[in-house]
Amino acid sequence: MTSPRTAPVAASTPERSPWPALFALVIGFFMILVDTTIVSVANPAIKAALDPTTTNLDNVVWVTSAYLLAYAVPLLITGRLGDRFGPKNIYLIGLAVFTLASLACGLSGSLEVLVVARAVQGLGAAMMTPQTMAVITRTFPANRRGAAMGLWGATAGVATLVGPLAGGLLVDGFGWEWIFFINIPVGVIAFVAAWRLVPKLATNPHRFDILGVILSAIALFLIVFGLQEGEHYDWAGWVWAMIAAGVVVLAVFIWTQARTKAEPLVPLGLFRERNFSVSNLAITTVGFTVTSMTLPLFFFIQLARGLTPTQSALLLIPMAVLSGVLAPFAGRLLDRTDPRFLLVPGLVLVAGSLIWYSTLMNLDTPIWMFLLPSAMMGIGNAGMWGPLATTATRMLPRDQAGAGAGIYNATRTIGSVLGSAAIAAFMQSRLEANLPGASDATSGFGGGTLPAQVAGPFAEAMSQTILLPVAVMVVGIIAVLFLRRPSVIPAHGERRAAPAAADN
Repeated sequence: MTSPRTAPVAASTPERSPWPALFALVIGFFMILVDTTIVSVANPAIKAALDPTTTNLDNVVWVTSAYLLAYAVPLLITGRLGDRFGPKNIYLIGLAVFTLASLACGLSGSLEVLVVARAVQGLGAAMMTPQTMAVITRTFPANRRGAAMGLWGATAGVATLVGPLAGGLLVDGFGWEWIFFINIPVGVIAFVAAWRLVPKLATNPHRFDILGVILSAIALFLIVFGLQEGEHYDWAGWVWAMIAAGVVVLAVFIWTQARTKAEPLVPLGLFRERNFSVSNLAITTVGFTVTSMTLPLFFFIQLARGLTPTQSALLLIPMAVLSGVLAPFAGRLLDRTDPRFLLVPGLVLVAGSLIWYSTLMNLDTPIWMFLLPSAMMGIGNAGMWGPLATTATRMLPRDQAGAGAGIYNATRTIGSVLGSAAIAAFMQSRLEANLPGASDATSGFGGGTLPAQVAGPFAEAMSQTILLPVAVMVVGIIAVLFLRRPSVIPAHGERRAAPAAADN
């Protein structure tokens, strides 16, 4: 099925099918995505086991915050490392770090040890994630990359179900430790598969921009930490100062990238490609939306309606199934059509499903009706994740695949941090509006189904809160309208070589 390449990605395997390598990488990518959602289900059990003497939830939130910080900050650097030392090598190192850190998480005897282990886990995930997209970019011809990204998108869709469902089953059946122990056999299988099936791609003798590495790490840390922890510290003045300092350092970083005589960490020339720039803006809104929507939705379903974590996860089955089934078809269709034909309907359906959820979030709606917007969101996801990643990376030169993937994943993660911080603040404001004095009683939320006199106003607050990601998704919809269909899709993204690359 593969066509001969005029510029083989590896001299020893010019005719090698890229699909086995992609299947191997998907195992590790799936594990990362599942681990991101599985912990949220286990937080109450972790709190009870490792931090039982305090009444607030701030300490256990660091189990997620430490992971997110360590994941977001190095993404620009780890994407570049894949270009320099080979995506396979960096992926395998990251996978080993992630798997060993999972063992340390499960063996943690204190909350502090668990937080540190989760940070190491995040570092491993940061090393792995850009390499999956870089390998797709470097091994699949650009005119057949949509189908590969379709599988990538399907993996994300299925993981949204498996994470919460597996978390509920493992915590109920074996204990919170097993949400981390389960990564060990999966990590071993993923390591062996990647070792055997992922080709060693040619490396590029990049010069590392040491100043850029330092400035980007400082900027992202200050911004991500400030946004992630702002609500915890009531948005004190020093939090805003930290975020402002991060923005200033980021501006200095961009200025140095534009002026450096050596090879920059972030090739700003990539942003001259309209589809790459627009896709990065759109994925920021997507990261914001998918991260922020789950908090009010699951709080409503579990506290106002009394469902267990496992039962709540079952309501996501239509989304995961439809997304997983339709994403490969959407990817193949993208190879033959304008990206806007898939992305605009996909983003509109996701926004529409959130509005639908909002109308259903009351105490009288039959539970089965929540399956309907879940199905609508699954269809939207199929036209969102894979097509957006394909559109962002399709025209990237092979020697910039890691840098482009790192930028794309960094913007997605920053969007997620923005969503996490914004939804927490907005949810608290809606609670105060519907339940005056809620800030003094929030420690009582989470102890079972709320009493009827509280559940109604609580449901109304959650219904209003879930409209925030809708507003942000509208920005993404407007952004993708500015995408364009490439007039020529060369085999490997080099526009100047398009006629030769397309001549098979």
